[in-house]
Amino acid sequence: MTHDCSFLEDLDLADDQVSFAEGRRDSHATDFGTEQSGGVFPDAVVYPERTADVSAVLEAATERGVPVTPYAAGTGLEGNAVPAHGGISLDLTRMDDIVDYRPDDFQIDVGPGIIGSAVDEHVAPDGLFFPPLPSSGDISTIGGMIATDASGMQTVRYGEVADWVLGLEAVLADGTVVETGSRASKTSSGYNLTDLLVGSEGTLAVVTEATLQLSGRPEQIRGGRAIFETLEDAAEAISEAVRTEVDVAKIELVDGLSARMANRYLGGDLPDAPMVFLEFHANHGIETEIDLCRTIFEGYGVRQFEVSADETAMADLWEARRELAYAMRNYEPELRPLHPGDVTVPISSYPEIVREVKRLADERDLLVPCYGHAGDGNLHYSPLVDPADPDQLERGERVYREVVERAIEIGGTATGEHGIGQGKRKYLEPEHGAGAVDAMRSIKHALDPTGTLNPGKLFPETEDGEGVRRP
Repeated sequence: MTHDCSFLEDLDLADDQVSFAEGRRDSHATDFGTEQSGGVFPDAVVYPERTADVSAVLEAATERGVPVTPYAAGTGLEGNAVPAHGGISLDLTRMDDIVDYRPDDFQIDVGPGIIGSAVDEHVAPDGLFFPPLPSSGDISTIGGMIATDASGMQTVRYGEVADWVLGLEAVLADGTVVETGSRASKTSSGYNLTDLLVGSEGTLAVVTEATLQLSGRPEQIRGGRAIFETLEDAAEAISEAVRTEVDVAKIELVDGLSARMANRYLGGDLPDAPMVFLEFHANHGIETEIDLCRTIFEGYGVRQFEVSADETAMADLWEARRELAYAMRNYEPELRPLHPGDVTVPISSYPEIVREVKRLADERDLLVPCYGHAGDGNLHYSPLVDPADPDQLERGERVYREVVERAIEIGGTATGEHGIGQGKRKYLEPEHGAGAVDAMRSIKHALDPTGTLNPGKLFPETEDGEGVRRP
């Protein structure tokens, strides 16, 4: 559907803040997860530079029934930033300022367009960092992380982005600017609007500023890998270590197929075997935690356990882990990852979901790499299929679907960190129930009654191009 966005030229925006050019529209039609399957061209791209710009665009767009989809770095994996119904792509990358920094309070106020690693770089001289950065923290924005409630390799120790957001400035669909939360470390005042907006994928409001909590950098860091005979042994060892409360900051599962992919893409020499990548953080007593972890892993037949303070070796391991999404895409020329699975289950069920992925892969004769932020029960998997082979596509879809369904059955979630977006709408109701989803619809309608903000996301009915059902 095409929308008339000529009204943008009448707003108080500079010429370079509005573009109708095909190249700019094309670059905002997809995100990382949809660029191979195609996206939707917006009718215009707007680059706000301040909160007043966002407010003016939203007010005018809502009055005219024009959809607005927030966009940042485009690193999402579920089509979260794809302008499904056309309209305006609101690119927030120019709002990348550090607004205020209070190291004595361990706090920083930033614009939504700032890259996550830039926050770490700014606060590093004071011995601080932003712990929940995802693996893509050096290419994704804080606004995008807030939109999907992102998390990463350190979640097992530090939690997800929501745990580190103290407050937000955001603009509602009608242009109203609201402020949520406070700079206090805790509050019991009113509804928790901050947590409501975090993870809402730009469907309730557009975040224009965030107050983030920071943490002191640990004095001791050790990292390395453990190699196992079987993937099941590795998964069981991880589950036991977490349940024993080993104080580990990162504990990542990497199967043999993923290791081969990383080697081919990066020219590395990881062993062709199931592995666990580890990193320990502490201010004192780190060797005690390492020894406890080693003892637990030995109970599951670990072949090799190597942990040290070698920064180069640690950097190589984490690079291999970070690049796995690209490594999958480049592994076999005729194959492509079907969907980016990111289920999360209770930690005691982690070995079960790992077994299920590999069982289905063998049963359907497909390559399905298996890796993830194992310490918090998160598993990434993606069937590799030939897009020109209908039978292989169908088998891949079945594997993907059955893993999600199994994760939900055992008390987990369809998405641990990527969000619902377009790709997981059908699982929202099976996971949460009809009553909860209706409550979500009521909230959406209350804050965005005309369906301006990021339509075509989250709710099952939007898959057919419809808006959210009204209460």
